[in-house]
Amino acid sequence: MSFLNVRIYGVLVNAQQQVLVSDEFIRGRYFTKFPGGGLEFGEGTLDCLRREWQEELQQEIEIVKHLYTTDFFQISAFDNHSQILSIYYVVKEKSPFVARTIEKPFDFPIPEGADDVTAPRWIPWNAFSEDSVSLPIDKVVARKIKRKGIAWLYESDD
Repeated sequence: MSFLNVRIYGVLVNAQQQVLVSDEFIRGRYFTKFPGGGLEFGEGTLDCLRREWQEELQQEIEIVKHLYTTDFFQISAFDNHSQILSIYYVVKEKSPFVARTIEKPFDFPIPEGADDVTAPRWIPWNAFSEDSVSLPIDKVVARKIKRKGIAWLYESDD
């Protein structure tokens, strides 16, 4: 049986012109991705994104605008029977960012038996590229935001 797995992510560039990513150890593999996660049944995409950022980063966010929705077929990195549909939003902090971040990729301990460890990390805008993230859809988004620029991210769509 095939499944559709809907993922919701937020793109944040801070006042220091750094992009927030999440370094993760999941099921024995390392990934760098944008913060966010899976849509739960009965949940809207915006509520999902707020919940994920609160759970993972203890961060309240304001959702600025829709950035991108997957427009191609993408199989899950974890199984061969799930199609991934990812929706990305530009976000900004509602309060100062307080989550503890790491400086170097994957610079966190992995407890014995753990299969899901996460740590946020800031990447300077001038060092950020599609190579900064692991997942194919994130790479599309990284290319788009680098091409458009920081100012475009926070311009109003009105």
